[in-house]
Amino acid sequence: MKRLRNIYLTNMENGLRKATLTCSLLLVAFTGCEKGIDYASSPTTVFEALWQELDEKYCFFDYKAAEYGLDWDEVHRRYAAEVNDSLTNRQLFDVLSAMVGELRDGHTNLIGDYYTSYYTSFYSDYPSNFDGSLISHLLAGREYDSGDVAYGILPDSVGYMYIGSFSSSFSTSLISELFRYFADCKGLIVDVRSNGGGDLDLEQSLVARFMTEESMQVGYMCHKVGKAHDAFSAPIPVYVERDTALTTWTKPVCVLANRHSYSATNDFVRNMRLLPQVTIVGDRTGGGSGLPMSTELPNGWSLRYSSSPMFDIDMNHTEFGIDPDVFVALADSDRQRGVDTIIEAARRIIHEEE
Repeated sequence: MKRLRNIYLTNMENGLRKATLTCSLLLVAFTGCEKGIDYASSPTTVFEALWQELDEKYCFFDYKAAEYGLDWDEVHRRYAAEVNDSLTNRQLFDVLSAMVGELRDGHTNLIGDYYTSYYTSFYSDYPSNFDGSLISHLLAGREYDSGDVAYGILPDSVGYMYIGSFSSSFSTSLISELFRYFADCKGLIVDVRSNGGGDLDLEQSLVARFMTEESMQVGYMCHKVGKAHDAFSAPIPVYVERDTALTTWTKPVCVLANRHSYSATNDFVRNMRLLPQVTIVGDRTGGGSGLPMSTELPNGWSLRYSSSPMFDIDMNHTEFGIDPDVFVALADSDRQRGVDTIIEAARRIIHEEE
């Protein structure tokens, strides 16, 4: 079996289909990709440029102030005391990375000449609830793989597919092949644990294959319309649309998630849980519901940050993740026996619902 890969945060801007939403994303993109403020590139001015860029364009300040007391002005005061023009590039990078980390956002990172900062606590602070070797054991003798996807039919006629990334190797043609392959199964397990994200269009193409309606509203998004922390457009509906020429899967489905199910994968779980035949099993997702944009700082470093918030159908934030319908942890005793507790729970759920 090929290595089950985690693609960490790749271009979440793709794939929202409504014309109004596309126009909104273009507006955000044009503003988000502009060059940074024209300061000299001394450490103090780079610090101020980064802080101001986020202050005016980052999209979760009010939400995170309510969730854990984030005070961006206090963050400025605290980190400004550590910055002076005698800092080396590496020292400056470390200070700025720590400040960016105060946002607790996996979509927000700093890219320097030789370094890139990542916020990883959304998954690294929690049990992984995933072991790729257990999937290899489960699929031994009945395994296929295609890039980031491994799949097979289990002995109880339950279809299983692991999707390690919604990347270019996960195509619409592969989706059609998978549904032909699983056609006679009693149910289907879609495992997106430790899938760090990818292309929204690809994940929504998979969601559409489980829909019976031609169009399904799955949530909302907003974009910044001013510099104030609460300056947003009215919520814009987000839809997933189905190609009516393609077959639809209506039999039981379990989607498996963990804390490293992030970005486009968080969106996938948000969308799939709206479908009546779907049960989300495992752990809370990692979140990541802000569409990321990038800008250049005065010294040439790049800053990537969440600029447009996305919400579920009830206008709830999913930036810090989505709870499963059924919480299940990977037990060490099962792992030692070569058994995946979460997959076995999903198999039982499917047989109870068939």
